[in-house]
Amino acid sequence: MSRPIPRRLALLALLALAPALGRPAAAQERAITLASTTSTEQSGLFGHLLPIFQRETGIAVRVVAVGTGQALAIGAKGDADALLVHDRGGEDKFVAEGHGLDRRDVMANDFVIVGPGADPAGIKGGRDATEALARIARATAPFASRGDDSGTHRTELRLWRKAGFEARGLGASYRELGQGMGPTLNAAAAMDAYTLTDRATWANFKNRQNLVILVQGDPALFNPYGSILVNPAKFPQSTRPQIHAADARIWHEWLTSERGRAAIASFKVGGEQLFFPAGTMPSQ
Repeated sequence: MSRPIPRRLALLALLALAPALGRPAAAQERAITLASTTSTEQSGLFGHLLPIFQRETGIAVRVVAVGTGQALAIGAKGDADALLVHDRGGEDKFVAEGHGLDRRDVMANDFVIVGPGADPAGIKGGRDATEALARIARATAPFASRGDDSGTHRTELRLWRKAGFEARGLGASYRELGQGMGPTLNAAAAMDAYTLTDRATWANFKNRQNLVILVQGDPALFNPYGSILVNPAKFPQSTRPQIHAADARIWHEWLTSERGRAAIASFKVGGEQLFFPAGTMPSQ
């Protein structure tokens, strides 16, 4: 049979616990989940932008970097608080269906077509993206596609259709990878293939091998990004307590404030500005 604890020892134990019992719980970290694109992540933009935002607001931003199509799907399920994506048609549909609120222009850059310096399709120096893709198709030259329903992939498919081709009808020369921009560039470098990439990820990409920029400057390659708040009314707190609407609104407002715009403009790779706050891109 166990013996009772002496009253004096019990009192000492209670006194030892008292400071911990009276100590307030640590303040919960303020954080939001942002569903965004691989281009904003792999270019290094978030590594530059998010520490500035957190210093100014005390709010951490946890990024889920996927293709734009996946980011929109994540938002539609209530598994993110805000989106930063680049497919205007998909963004407008997301808001129209009630999943999102207050879509805003944030920034832009552009796409470029890169490929092997030997350029078997003869597109070097061109400014017409659809004509370049038509030449690649006629030359049956290898083309590496992200194939991941990203904003880049959606733009690529639109350009193929405008050029008069369905990408999946191009045969073995067309490779759908189902990968982000960095891995797709790695594959293109290994295959000596053409591909479409955003300029920011290209600037931060080191494994270029024989790849060079071949086509740029076409207005069809303009690449705008939009911020959208996930609609908290679709996800009551009782069922989806992870929707942090108030802090997501602070992020959304900051991105388009003078401080946010200055932070975006100050991100550079090798001295080159890669993202331009809405309305400031030189080609606009």
